[in-house]
Amino acid sequence: MQIRPKRREVLVALGFFALGTVIYLLKLDLVFGGDDVPTPLWMRLAILAVGCLGTLFRRSLPGLGLALAFGAVLLDLTRGLGIPVVMVFIDVLFVVSLDGPRRLHRALIGIVAVATLGLTLTVAVLSSDWRESLYAGLQMFSLVVVPVWWATNVRQHRESAQQLARISELDRRAAVNAERTRMARDLHDVVAGHLSAIAIQSEAVLSMPADSATVRTVLKSVRENSLQSLAEMRTMIDVLRADDPLDEPVTVRLADASRLVESARAGGLAVDLAADGVDGLPVAVDLAAYRILQEALTNALKHGADASVRVERQVRRLVLVVRNAVRTSGDGSGTGLVSMAERAHAVGGTFAAGRDGDEWVVRAELPL
Repeated sequence: MQIRPKRREVLVALGFFALGTVIYLLKLDLVFGGDDVPTPLWMRLAILAVGCLGTLFRRSLPGLGLALAFGAVLLDLTRGLGIPVVMVFIDVLFVVSLDGPRRLHRALIGIVAVATLGLTLTVAVLSSDWRESLYAGLQMFSLVVVPVWWATNVRQHRESAQQLARISELDRRAAVNAERTRMARDLHDVVAGHLSAIAIQSEAVLSMPADSATVRTVLKSVRENSLQSLAEMRTMIDVLRADDPLDEPVTVRLADASRLVESARAGGLAVDLAADGVDGLPVAVDLAAYRILQEALTNALKHGADASVRVERQVRRLVLVVRNAVRTSGDGSGTGLVSMAERAHAVGGTFAAGRDGDEWVVRAELPL
């Protein structure tokens, strides 16, 4: 159960007043000076009430609260300073030093230091006994220096923690932006792969007889790729618009490689797929392998024929090999190879691509 701030201050003030009343009734109140002329209880309670009134304003109006508490100390000092007023003053001084404005906090440090040193030197000059000066300095130290010193240490630790929290928040936002950029790039690659497949499949349809049964299969694949591209484009826009990363980021898995293979087959590429142990891969490796396979099949559609895909999960690495017969000339210097190599290296893996006789071989080894 949480207590509202204003109600909490009222309860603290009432608690101090009730405790002070008990102390006065038990005559355990004097800590400094003597009460040569007996002071009525109502006067003691009235002075204590002034100090407790300062407790009510110690957070909302710290300057006023401190002035009321200090005024109660001065009034009580003429009658012999009592424990209840001292307790209230120490509490107000501590809270004001802890939560008050920075300028007031700095002023309190200087005032407390000067007042303590000044009182000690004054007593030393007026008194012939150095022990009285030391005793006055210790009393001043315990009443005003300790609360301010303690509050200053707590305040410094709290400000350091707040600075660390702000730095952590900035790091988190930077990580969010980096993750959003990475996700947008991944989704862009997915859409680009689908659009490439659509273009290649559409070209294949144009070269087929109008009544061919394969035409329907190719057009069906074109439709599926178009719908998936549209959905992923919407996802990419949502990612770029979002202030924070998606709660459930859209990812693709190597276990879904059969969809890539079916899309390539619909485009006229004969693909043989053999995948082993592609479930439960690390997310980064899973995504990188899927993207490499997607790019490799896209290149095979453009430049090759009769592809074979081999995915093998070994003890410490995942090996992905894509082979296809080469039917067009090329030096293999396109951006697709750069993208595949970048993805493999990003997860600490290796990548190689090049001719092997009449075949083009793409090989990626990704650590697990």
